[in-house]
Amino acid sequence: MRYLLVILTLFIVLSCDKNETEFLTFGTYRGQLKVSETVQLPFTFKVKDANTLEIYNAEEVIEVDEIEYKNDSVYIKLPVFEGMLVAKITDQTLNGRFLVEEKGRQQAFTASKNNSRFDNKAKAETNITGNWQTVFSPNTEADRYVAKGVFTQNENIVTGTFLTETGDYRYLEGVVNGNQLQLSTFDGAHAFMFTGTVTDSTINGQFYSGNHWKEPFTAKRNEGYQLKSADQLTYLKEGYDTLAFTFPDADGNQVSLTDAQFKNKVTVVQIMGTWCPNCLDESKYYTSYYNANKDKDIQFVALAFEYAKTEEKAFSFIKRLQDRLNITYPILLAQTGTTSKSKANEKLPMLNHVLSYPTSIFLDKKGKVRKIHTGFNGPATGDKFTEFKTDFTTFIDQLLKEE
Repeated sequence: MRYLLVILTLFIVLSCDKNETEFLTFGTYRGQLKVSETVQLPFTFKVKDANTLEIYNAEEVIEVDEIEYKNDSVYIKLPVFEGMLVAKITDQTLNGRFLVEEKGRQQAFTASKNNSRFDNKAKAETNITGNWQTVFSPNTEADRYVAKGVFTQNENIVTGTFLTETGDYRYLEGVVNGNQLQLSTFDGAHAFMFTGTVTDSTINGQFYSGNHWKEPFTAKRNEGYQLKSADQLTYLKEGYDTLAFTFPDADGNQVSLTDAQFKNKVTVVQIMGTWCPNCLDESKYYTSYYNANKDKDIQFVALAFEYAKTEEKAFSFIKRLQDRLNITYPILLAQTGTTSKSKANEKLPMLNHVLSYPTSIFLDKKGKVRKIHTGFNGPATGDKFTEFKTDFTTFIDQLLKEE
């Protein structure tokens, strides 16, 4: 109800008395989301025609084709995720909000014609190409976590990402102006902004997640730095050798690993959420692999942990994901109303913990758990993504050969 009131209010505020409908005009725009009183998160998008546009984050191209117009306002529904940009169009500029319904979040949004994400204001004083040993919230034990920054810099322009032990921050793009670093990404689910002061060997900065979270980070150059193995973070508790669950699919069928579709099959169980960008990257890869290997004794099943408050809404998000990615393996609804990892662990009590969305559990043909992989290194991680795909196919081939 609160979200509907926000939409109604925006419609009243953004709309005018003109009878003519305003449309987006062709060209490249710089969008900006307000993450604090002094910081704007920029991203670029290109309007191809009135009904399609593309959002860019480094090498990532997000195609958007759900655009509606009402008088002088535009409603841009981002693909897969539930985020929506709502804005008034005035002389090729946009003014409005970025809304996420189920989370009750909104951010001020503006856009105008501009071909660059950030302004190049000064020659870079240093080049941050390489690996960076990083700590987020270094002075707060409860929130502290480690990461690995991997960046490439060409003159002022920087691309790369931060890898953590539970995933990565996907495609980051930005600049170094003088000694100031700025990086951002916007994908319809997450709006991430990183600012910092850099030297040849250190970065000290702030990380903004939307306008609801901010934390400091420190980084030092370390080409040999490695995170813990993603295969050792989550494991079965003592006394367990398999996984057990029963969750519904969209048709109301209760599905378990003891069902015929999993019998004598190598099975990959994907713990995920439709709201999770790393899960999206993983789902794309799993879908591609599964569709190319349906003739083999392998099955995938996803367990969706959703913040949607009702099963009906959660299944609508699941269907949207399935339709967009052409996912043909089952996605079961494991939880609604929260994405709490501790609550998720209650649904899978044989695990020591659910540390990350996504997490993948590999079972052999006899139904025994053989490996648990926490997180996902997506395509923005470059060599790490290539390494994951190689390890994945090698391990699956090994399990398929077993009787």
